[in-house]
Amino acid sequence: MSQYTELSLEHDGPFRTVTLRRPERMNALSRTLLRELGAVFAELSADRDARVVLLTGAGEKAFCAGADLKERQGMTENDVRALLSLYRASFAAIDRCPKPVIAAINGVALGGGFEVALACDLRVAAQGAIVGLPETSLAIIPGAGGTQRLSRLVGPGRAKELILLSKRLTAAEALAQGLVTAVAREGQPVIEAAKELAAPLAHGAPIAYAAAMEAIDLGFEREFDAGLDLEQLCYERTLVSADRREALEAFAQKRKPIYRGE
Repeated sequence: MSQYTELSLEHDGPFRTVTLRRPERMNALSRTLLRELGAVFAELSADRDARVVLLTGAGEKAFCAGADLKERQGMTENDVRALLSLYRASFAAIDRCPKPVIAAINGVALGGGFEVALACDLRVAAQGAIVGLPETSLAIIPGAGGTQRLSRLVGPGRAKELILLSKRLTAAEALAQGLVTAVAREGQPVIEAAKELAAPLAHGAPIAYAAAMEAIDLGFEREFDAGLDLEQLCYERTLVSADRREALEAFAQKRKPIYRGE
């Protein structure tokens, strides 16, 4: 029996699919769901057989509508501060996952819901998806990493435009502005489109993917030379791996390499 009550974890070969399961609340982020998100990504980080993680929402209306405003009713300011710390810890678990994480945005992803998607490495949107960070229209700001992750993704100028104007973007608009990596074809389930995008990753070199993501994510905040030092450390992990030797042997033998994450 699953240890999770508000999300599910499914295994499909090299894929792991995490589904937010509060469709009656448009998969809004309750405290329970946030804790379970942190726990499931800690579990996935240690899963040697997982190559790609897909994150999506139950139902057809929403990937995640953001904070559970019903739960927030009656919260004190200190309660909200504690909740923001929980957001930060849970989304950090997604950030730190050494597997490529792809958000399959199956519907509305607003506020905290889009901040979840921004914590992922890549994003695929359904044709009818709507994304945005509209918090300033409610007299607050994105408080679960949105100001930081969005500006790193599209630059500070575009991030200010989207946040200050509380813009809500269609899937096509999000693709044009670099907020999503791909959009599902008309009638194509977004989870299928995400697996299509992830197909090369499913049989790729996991040590190399983890090292590349670490070099990019952590190097972004460093001075250039310090970033190069980090890149060299990350490269070293791939240099001594059995996967690298397998890549060279496969090339010499004119066959596809078989990577084992070793």
